[in-house]
Amino acid sequence: MRNLILMATKQCSDKVLYDKLKEYFGFSSFKGNQEAVIKNLLSGRDTFVLMPTGGGKSLCYQLPAMIMDGVAIVISPLIALMKNQVDAMRAFSTDEGVAHFLNSSLNKTAINQVREDVLAGKTKLLYFAPESLTKEDNIAFLRKIKISFFAIDEAHCISEWGHDFRPEYRRIRPIINDIGNAPLIALTATATPKVQMDIQKNLGMNDATVFKSSFNRPNLYYELRPKVDAEREIIRYIKTNEGKSGIIYCLSRKKVEELAELLRANHIRAHAYHAGMDAATRAQNQDDFLMEKVDVIVATIAFGMGIDKPDVRYVIHYDIPKSLEGYYQETGRAGRDGGEGKCITFYSYKDIQKLEKFMQGKPVAEQEIGKLLLLETVSYAESSMCRRRTLLHYFGEEYTESNCGNCDNCLHPKPKIDVAKDMVLMFDVLSKVGDKFKIDYLVNVMLGKVTAMIKSYGHNKCDYFGCGEGHDAKYWGAVIRQALIQGMIDKNIENYGLISINDKGRAFMKKPHKVEITLDHNYDAEHKEEQAAASMGKGGAVADEELYSMLKDLRKKVAREHSLPPFVVFQDPSLEDMSSQYPITIEELQNIQGVGAGKAQRFGAPFISLIKTYVEEKDIIRPQDMVVKSVGGKSANKIFIIQSIDRKMDFEDIARAKDLDFEELLTEIETIVNSGTKLNISYYINEYMDEDKAEDIYEYFKEDAETDSLAEAVNELGREYTEEEIRLVRIKFICEQGN
Repeated sequence: MRNLILMATKQCSDKVLYDKLKEYFGFSSFKGNQEAVIKNLLSGRDTFVLMPTGGGKSLCYQLPAMIMDGVAIVISPLIALMKNQVDAMRAFSTDEGVAHFLNSSLNKTAINQVREDVLAGKTKLLYFAPESLTKEDNIAFLRKIKISFFAIDEAHCISEWGHDFRPEYRRIRPIINDIGNAPLIALTATATPKVQMDIQKNLGMNDATVFKSSFNRPNLYYELRPKVDAEREIIRYIKTNEGKSGIIYCLSRKKVEELAELLRANHIRAHAYHAGMDAATRAQNQDDFLMEKVDVIVATIAFGMGIDKPDVRYVIHYDIPKSLEGYYQETGRAGRDGGEGKCITFYSYKDIQKLEKFMQGKPVAEQEIGKLLLLETVSYAESSMCRRRTLLHYFGEEYTESNCGNCDNCLHPKPKIDVAKDMVLMFDVLSKVGDKFKIDYLVNVMLGKVTAMIKSYGHNKCDYFGCGEGHDAKYWGAVIRQALIQGMIDKNIENYGLISINDKGRAFMKKPHKVEITLDHNYDAEHKEEQAAASMGKGGAVADEELYSMLKDLRKKVAREHSLPPFVVFQDPSLEDMSSQYPITIEELQNIQGVGAGKAQRFGAPFISLIKTYVEEKDIIRPQDMVVKSVGGKSANKIFIIQSIDRKMDFEDIARAKDLDFEELLTEIETIVNSGTKLNISYYINEYMDEDKAEDIYEYFKEDAETDSLAEAVNELGREYTEEEIRLVRIKFICEQGN
């Protein structure tokens, strides 16, 4: 009989819960763990929720707040996030006072209105930033009211190992104790086992019921691309996905502004968003994105937390994020409705080195944490393993599928090799060095690389030191990562990053079996190979061989008419670009690589005439999405260099002013000149070069050279002429003869 009564009570409470869900939010069913989370909170128990972006975390505290007596106190890190959620709650209710926030954006009158609504019992959700919660008058006010529970949103901010650490979050537990006891719910969309432990420990909720949803987002496609001509790639991608909503993340505010301006110049509806903008502009830009007045937001990581836009179709990272948690959360803003979500990241190891530079000057402990998180990011970026599997393993979740079918590595797999023998060797070394070291230490021991730390432990004197010299660091990194994914190595949570062999690994040593890996990507090396091939006229740079051949013939004819070497008219990369872009106006020709306004005006007419006829005869549909207009304001270096040369400044001073080395400055000048701008650098050549040598080089380019190749010039002129001298005179020659 008692069981029947309990069952009837449960059915009644379930009915109430579903009725309230329908009444307040218009849903007839819960997603994933939502129902279990809500029931746990309603029963008065502390609750810890790990749920990916798009899983419906907010409902886990919004619905209980509407049902329970009193006011739910929600602690949230961003004013924009609070405003967004308060607006959403008010849309569900007939009473404006149902949700409020108290933060620094409110004046005294607004604060008094909020407090009146709370005391009158109108308010069910009251949002605070952690900084506002610490104010004594707010604490005194909260002691007067009945609190249903405390909700800590974006709880990963508590942990120094989280991707968005906020020291103020560390003070939340003592303040809650000061205000008065109530159930606690902590929620995050991203937490490694280490961060999860930190959150629970810091909030004093080790006995909380933990609800962990799968971090797998099957609809998201993950891709890493080498950071080569990234702006052009981004514009091309957006134009082929016209009308779709997207977010582009950059690390610096300056890059955000530049890229947003470039997109607008190319007729893409885009806004910038970063913390340096005034609050009103930021809010307006966010609203324009939500209301689809613009398609693209270019932002720093400040954008997107808690933004309820379900149909973001792509998230592009112009810069690699500082941690995999940041990457996961930012990519998670795509495809929240379960539809298409493309996550494309541009990667160059130079960006990692920049991030390491930014850490200098910070406390040593913070630098150590930052470097370890960066290593995880590099490992993910350069790995040829399934992206999904690597990500989920990072968050403590096993993914058993061998091919997810929705990442670049799975769709375009590299050949696999069996590493069982080398894995046994690696385990042997790991078991001997012990469990006090990180991956890079183990790799250095295997490679025989002597470091101060290795010397201090004496491992350089062991017989196994250098036993893996037959392979490089990337190879051993891939072997170790595979052992981690296979669960044969443990990573210490208390002392993050320390690794040790476990029982599964020891069993493998006794009875090895086939283990296959794919060798890691080397994006920078791949880019250099592509550049080298392109500079030699190879590598598939020519889209239309027939047109390219016709353009080369035309260049010879135009060069003869002007008594110039063909390369002075247009260089090979310019013709290659023309054979891809099919420019048919002078304006379009100016956007071709290495062609500026000067060259387009002087030599362009016969080229666009030929291309126009060719396009019409062949009935070619031109890839207009590839035409990228440059932004004048973007090329501050270019303007500075031109003005400095006009003022006859010393080249070393120009380079120093723009933090360039001399070779980089020459490259910048060559780019300017090859686009058709005329510079007079004779003053510098006359001062720093022997007159006879300068004349010999000039004569070579005028009479003998068939191409502008530096290597050919060095070979012809002899070793007494330096590369710098040849480049300087070549610049002068092109300016005087071609521009």
